Amino acid sequence: MPPTVEEIAPAGWADEFDELFAQVVAPFFGRREPRVRARSYLLGLLSGLERKTGWSLAEFAGDARPDGMQRLLNHARWDADQVRDALRWQVAERLGDSGGVLVVDDTGFEKKGRRSAGVQRQYTGTAGKITNCQIGVFCSYANPDRQRVLIDRELYLPESWFADPGRLVDAGVPEHTRFATKPELAWKMIERAADDPLLVFGWVTGDEAYGDNTALRQRCAGRGVNYVFAVSCDHPLVLGGARTRADAAFADLGQAAWQRVSCGDGAKGRRWYDWAWIGLDEHEGQHQWMLARRSISDPTDLAFYRCAANRPVGLPELVRVAGSRWSVEECFQATKNEVGLDHYQVRKHTAWYRHITLAMVAHAHLAFLAAGPPPDPGTDTDDGEADDLATQGARPPGTIAFQQRGRGRTRHAGPAHRQRDPPPARPPSPAPAPTPTPNPLVTLATPPPSPRPPQPLPTTTTPHRSLNAAGVFALLKGRWRILQHITASPSKIGDITRAALVLTHFEHDHLPETR
Repeated sequence: MPPTVEEIAPAGWADEFDELFAQVVAPFFGRREPRVRARSYLLGLLSGLERKTGWSLAEFAGDARPDGMQRLLNHARWDADQVRDALRWQVAERLGDSGGVLVVDDTGFEKKGRRSAGVQRQYTGTAGKITNCQIGVFCSYANPDRQRVLIDRELYLPESWFADPGRLVDAGVPEHTRFATKPELAWKMIERAADDPLLVFGWVTGDEAYGDNTALRQRCAGRGVNYVFAVSCDHPLVLGGARTRADAAFADLGQAAWQRVSCGDGAKGRRWYDWAWIGLDEHEGQHQWMLARRSISDPTDLAFYRCAANRPVGLPELVRVAGSRWSVEECFQATKNEVGLDHYQVRKHTAWYRHITLAMVAHAHLAFLAAGPPPDPGTDTDDGEADDLATQGARPPGTIAFQQRGRGRTRHAGPAHRQRDPPPARPPSPAPAPTPTPNPLVTLATPPPSPRPPQPLPTTTTPHRSLNAAGVFALLKGRWRILQHITASPSKIGDITRAALVLTHFEHDHLPETR
């Protein structure tokens, strides 16, 4: 028999888990059996199991065989994209902040054989080499309080797969699927986030694999999305009417052009680098900059960023966003170590999306626990700091360094991004004041050897189509929150009205008609 929530978790954990499950997962299961199975699957991912494979999760749930868990991932009727969208709404409510940053990046899943969807010999930063693996492209959300969580995912299918239609069919790849590069997959996720009226964010960032892609930057500019993308040292740009490259543009800057600024807190303290920036011509109505980061211990070690925003911003804000890119690595580390993101043993395209989505829900549960209760929609938490950062050193004329330090907090941290970023260096003296250590992700207890029988979900009558009673409750709760937001933020009534329309269309599709 599977253990109850209370047996594997600290006090207070159960209510948080049940609420998240009721709002994000349960509404999209019309039948009770797969709904209960999904709950057991999530509890297994959150348990202390060393390996979270189909067999181990089945044993944890009290099943003699993994057939039920495999059926949940491969054949049960439910839509992982609906769960993903509901999770994004929860992230918007619990962690949303106007200074939030979307971070796009990819990670590898090493595999054996050639039957898993998208597998082939390809480079992955996870292994640091070319190996047989799948590549997942992800989008994470990081707010200025160092809370971060994965909110979207896409499986990269190499172009070679589309030369073999039979292979696509065997892996269960939908017929309408077409080849898409990693930056194109990243844009799909950015666009979904931008289309969500409930999710607020200020920036998008990513590494050179995404920043060097001109089409991705142009799409962001076309949607008015601010970005700070890492780019290669030979990134082309135009200065004073002459074409040059990123490293050459910063080569002639004097020492006065560089300022020592922290880009966030890491495991060993603040991450200190020297930074300089150059103003570029406006493009499509956006302010444009080139940003350079220089290692303190090795001045020849440089990194470059292409930046664009709809308003003038200061250097501290660009540095904060550039530093937040490491947060996605923290998400990868946490989801793989804590909730078995890479422990799956499935081959089908749909099964990959389902496991990854449930692992994202499990990780979000831990992030929500660490963040504490959601803010009251009627409370105004804007301290004006974003406006201060926006106007400090508004735009460098030509080539100029950052002129004054912002009084705002320096935020965000994470482990070095793969092997491309140098270890952080500390300033000589005086040492900066220590910052509070953020709440760590919750570490769950190992399940007991003799668990009590589970507390089953209440049997409910399934309403029209696939929405159950929990889903009806979630929709009503969503409408109540919209009313709260309208009362608290009249200036955002346009976005909130669009959110209400989303719910209205969803209700029309899933709720029974009133007679």
